Amino acid sequence: MWSGPRNISTAMMRSWGNRDDTAVIDEPLYAHYLSVTRKPHPGRDEVIAAGESDWRKVVGQLAGPIPRGKRIYYQKHMTHHLLPEMEQKWLGGLTNCFLIRHPREVLASYSKVIETPELEDLGFTQQLEIFQFVRKQTGAIPPILDAADVLHNPRRMLGLLCEALGVEFQESMLTWPQGPRPTDGVWAKYWYVEVEKSTGFRPYQPKQIDLPERLEALYAECLEDYELLYSQRLK
Repeated sequence: MWSGPRNISTAMMRSWGNRDDTAVIDEPLYAHYLSVTRKPHPGRDEVIAAGESDWRKVVGQLAGPIPRGKRIYYQKHMTHHLLPEMEQKWLGGLTNCFLIRHPREVLASYSKVIETPELEDLGFTQQLEIFQFVRKQTGAIPPILDAADVLHNPRRMLGLLCEALGVEFQESMLTWPQGPRPTDGVWAKYWYVEVEKSTGFRPYQPKQIDLPERLEALYAECLEDYELLYSQRLK
């Protein structure tokens, strides 16, 4: 599942992790991403120390046997973690899905943690590039979910995703126990505070968002990529 930051990606990981046939992994390329870019993310050195910084080794594990003998391997990925120098052939061994969120909402949330984000930090451009690569390789439109659609009707949208993937929907995907998980990355304490309080998908609450002027040009760039994906989403 390819998402940008500040989406419902961790809640989606909770949902799939609550299935009885699914193993999950949390942003396995994050350590490599930070070791290369040196972005000033919270807990950067801790993330690098805790993870695998060689993307080739990570990919070998992601494309290998599913952990704990499970049938489904849910991999939570951030699109910006797939850096330009990393080859993409390994994606052909996976079923790739995309989780999108309106960039105005993403920027409002992200800028609270990283005050001056850049285009490559937000993942919209990379998300469209990965989508186009997968579409060309498979000859089909890979499944796209919009966060607002999921929050409006989790049962329907997760059902559509499961149908597109050829797996049976499970009611257990709609609720989960409160608290942290052993599968959460070490960065959870910086980013997952609200998710750890949750027991399911929270109803969508539209907000009036006024971005600072310094972010408006960045927002316009992200919006173009988002709208191309949004037009092809499951609905």
